[in-house]
Amino acid sequence: MRKYFRCGNLFDGLGDRMKPDQTVVVEDDVIAFVGPTSEAPAAAAGDEVLDHGGAWVLPGLIDIHVHLSYGNAQANEDVDMFAPPEFRALRAMHAAGKVLRAGYTSLADPASTNRVAASVRDAINCGMFTGPRVTCAGRQVTGRQGLGDWYPVWIGVPESSVGVLVRNLDEAIEEIRTQVKDRMDFIKFAVDGLQRNGDGELMSCFSQAELSAMVEECHRLGVKTITHSRGREAVLYSARAGVDVIFHAFEMDDEGLEEVVRNGCVLSPALTFLVNTVEFTRPSDPCHRWRPNMNRKDVEVASEMLVKARKAGVPFMVGTDSGFAVTPYGEWHARELEIMVEYLGFTEAEALRATTSVNSGLLREGNAVGRVVPGAFADLTVVAEDPMEDISSLLRSDNITHVYLGGEPVDLAPTADFRPYNWEHSFRQWNDVYTRERVAELAH
Repeated sequence: MRKYFRCGNLFDGLGDRMKPDQTVVVEDDVIAFVGPTSEAPAAAAGDEVLDHGGAWVLPGLIDIHVHLSYGNAQANEDVDMFAPPEFRALRAMHAAGKVLRAGYTSLADPASTNRVAASVRDAINCGMFTGPRVTCAGRQVTGRQGLGDWYPVWIGVPESSVGVLVRNLDEAIEEIRTQVKDRMDFIKFAVDGLQRNGDGELMSCFSQAELSAMVEECHRLGVKTITHSRGREAVLYSARAGVDVIFHAFEMDDEGLEEVVRNGCVLSPALTFLVNTVEFTRPSDPCHRWRPNMNRKDVEVASEMLVKARKAGVPFMVGTDSGFAVTPYGEWHARELEIMVEYLGFTEAEALRATTSVNSGLLREGNAVGRVVPGAFADLTVVAEDPMEDISSLLRSDNITHVYLGGEPVDLAPTADFRPYNWEHSFRQWNDVYTRERVAELAH
């Protein structure tokens, strides 16, 4: 039995426009035909026809920056320490369902506690649960001053952390080989993120020689590489090393951009985390005194250079850094598209292409997702409004009318949030330190 999807308007993930009056024919879970309804093969007895003639049909959307194990974390300790990995795996499956119901049929998880993301991936793939297609890394590989080494040295980097500390190149190579043996789809390196030098620049925690050797080993073993690189130095080293995808690149300079272009790297800023932090953080939040202002400046600095990168032809992948309290699962995945249009000058079509066919370049499934073409999986997101006219419409859950995974409908009924356990999050009794001076400030 075949399925016929009648599409009032179809965006195939590869072009720049909606095509009117199209039909998609699906056999098993794969697209067999795409084209004008007048040219579609005739439906036979027993074939199913699904009429979306008044809607806009898109490839299943993709977010390449979702941390399934984080649990909408409010603090670093929530990410790394309190919930045991067994609970995190179950919680991550719940999170994956929220992502799918938002219209995102594929995701990439670039840093996970233990083997949580890989376990979710495998449970979905073997049919235990319904969820998005998952591509994942293991723990992010970091050195001193890198993002994954964010606790004091007397605490170190716990085994339950999303980071793993390597103290020399030999340890890094061994960690890479271990993660490949554990069937991780790509390797992520946290190249900076913590310490700044005397000039105020973020420092890379790896030298150029170290990072280049690590990336070379990954590529030798057949896995792609991602780096967390906010600062000038980390972006430059990543680009010279031939990293496949560079996350953030907020402080990239012209030299770094030249190397990004020369080495064919892809950028994925994840500005949603910054913009949400600026807009959502409340005076009662512990980071209110410093983080919103810092992230506001980050967005201003990043936008200028990222616009240059777009004009230079650098490909952009789309990710949101979902899994934190300001980027909860299923809520803000399309916010990055809105930001790309508003801040970086993308057209709506360019942004949609980035989150479909361009994003697919990182995924296990490759060209079999992120596009509506014969031979691809029948992953479709159906919306009631034209995203070419208003990209922000993809943020509204009532606009997502149908989601299909391999041609099968996804139940979009929302699931209730579970009750948190006391040990699931860091145990904070106060959000402030109430000195006499602070109490006097609050009185005003």
